[in-house]
Amino acid sequence: MDPAKFVEDSIKELRETIDGKAIIAISGGVDSSVAAAITSQAIGDRLTGVFVDTGYMRKNEAEEVREIFSEYDLDFRIVDASDDFYESLSGVTDPERKRKIIGAKFIDVFREVAAEVGAEYLIQGTIAPDWIESGGELRDTIKSHHNVGGLPKKLGMKLVEPLRDLYKDEVRELARYLKLNVAERQPFPGPGLAIRVIGEASPERVAIVREANYIAEQEIERAVEEGKMSMPWQYFAVLLPVKTVGVHGDLRAYGETIVVRAVESMDAMSATYSRIPHEVLDRISRRITNELGDRVNRVVYDITNKPPGTIEWE
Repeated sequence: MDPAKFVEDSIKELRETIDGKAIIAISGGVDSSVAAAITSQAIGDRLTGVFVDTGYMRKNEAEEVREIFSEYDLDFRIVDASDDFYESLSGVTDPERKRKIIGAKFIDVFREVAAEVGAEYLIQGTIAPDWIESGGELRDTIKSHHNVGGLPKKLGMKLVEPLRDLYKDEVRELARYLKLNVAERQPFPGPGLAIRVIGEASPERVAIVREANYIAEQEIERAVEEGKMSMPWQYFAVLLPVKTVGVHGDLRAYGETIVVRAVESMDAMSATYSRIPHEVLDRISRRITNELGDRVNRVVYDITNKPPGTIEWE
């Protein structure tokens, strides 16, 4: 792929396709950021960026995304819909139901913003692995990506996906060409921490995995800076629906179990687990069990490749 030609051709096609106002779903990741940068060049102030705070975001996510997009020439909005998302997922444990509910709730928010600004088009940073894994035709459904499998049959807007046929490594190449500061940002799933809590993603359980995820990210990034390891493709924490016996002080504890996951990949279609040094894993484990000691007493490391596992646990 020639990045310059792709951008030029995409801008031309978007100008021909979009004859009114549009909104773009923004996550702060490389896919939606590249889509926003290209679409903004194509239609200018007719584009509104929408970041939905679902309540399932990482620690400080909304603030970081606001800072990223403050540099864009874009009408950018953050919509706090966390209470609505929590209510919709109350009691839901099946991962496919989670993804479909989240996808539908995103569309509810986008429709509201589209009505406010008079937008007729919805731009998404969908890439090839999203629709491949979501299944359809002769493809099995591995997992429904919220921006594909979670879309309603009647969207109410015209859907535009300028990156649909690209893979992650190609999108990163575009981000570097466009000089975007998110070019190397690790992927974060659209459903967010809801699929990093196995079982019901209640606010209380999400709060646990949010802190554990923050610690895992901090310690891995610190180890990379210290030259102890290379930067993984993706790295995070998962909360299991499993409690185990442990010791907190001199007392018996019955606490939660956290899984740390880190992988190497090029395009997310396949992956190998990262060989994190034991001293780094030790720091992660100690911090999680110390800082979340009244709730978590066991940390394990996932050494599964893709296939047979997927990168995310749900």
